[in-house]
Amino acid sequence: MSAPQTGDGSARPDAREARGASALPVATGVPVRGRRWKRGELNPAFRIVASIVIPTFRFSSNYHWVGPNRLPADGAFVLAPNHFTNIDPLVVGTAVYLSRRAPRFLAKASLFKVPVFGGLMSGMGQIPVERSGRTRLSDPLGGGRSLIEQGGAIIVYPEGTLTRDPDLWPMRGKTGAVRIALENDVPLIPMAHWGTQGIMARYSKKLRLFPRSRVDVIVGDPVDLSAYRGRPVDQQTLIEATEVLMQRITELLEQLRGERAPATRWDPAANNQKETGKFE
Repeated sequence: MSAPQTGDGSARPDAREARGASALPVATGVPVRGRRWKRGELNPAFRIVASIVIPTFRFSSNYHWVGPNRLPADGAFVLAPNHFTNIDPLVVGTAVYLSRRAPRFLAKASLFKVPVFGGLMSGMGQIPVERSGRTRLSDPLGGGRSLIEQGGAIIVYPEGTLTRDPDLWPMRGKTGAVRIALENDVPLIPMAHWGTQGIMARYSKKLRLFPRSRVDVIVGDPVDLSAYRGRPVDQQTLIEATEVLMQRITELLEQLRGERAPATRWDPAANNQKETGKFE
């Protein structure tokens, strides 16, 4: 088993275990033994991509499922993970796939223009979003709603891009994940993972597949949005509920890292940083 990683990918002591977080149940292998795919949930595009991605990340990653919670076996929900490396979607997608749910993301529209790859993205039902925040339907969240209405699950990174926090803690969130959950009255499930930086450092394009990296994954209870349901889904409501979501994700990551996050969440605007693109 490889050691946990610091923000720059170097080894560090297992602080999580040192602080007693190991009292939470930890499972390896698949997250839910015996769970099967529902008939028709995987189409040919998913099967092609999975035949490459899943063996690669099961070879390079030693997944540890921390805590008792697992993703629902059926029904619609919004999954909101933290985001700190470019390889996160494949690592999180693998975790969702191993839970026998089809991973679907809001993804940059430019990816859909890549030959072959773009066709597979479309075939899997991934949802294109322009950098300006608009989709082909002139609604950045319309595709997510359509999927939710079909009983599917959608992965939305509430930070919108890789965190700018220098120590890889969750930064200020955007409101898309909360908006989809509130407008469609579905569970909003926070998730945190740690160790991905051992496979690919932030903004790197180089994969490190060996030795295997430990990747801890923890799924939280659905965020309690009862205080916001029934209210107008306006900007104030979305901002308040998004801060609740970001706090839950941060708390989950604290459990994995065995550390306390900064008291003030990182805000790119307050630190003269662009919202998108590489900044280091």
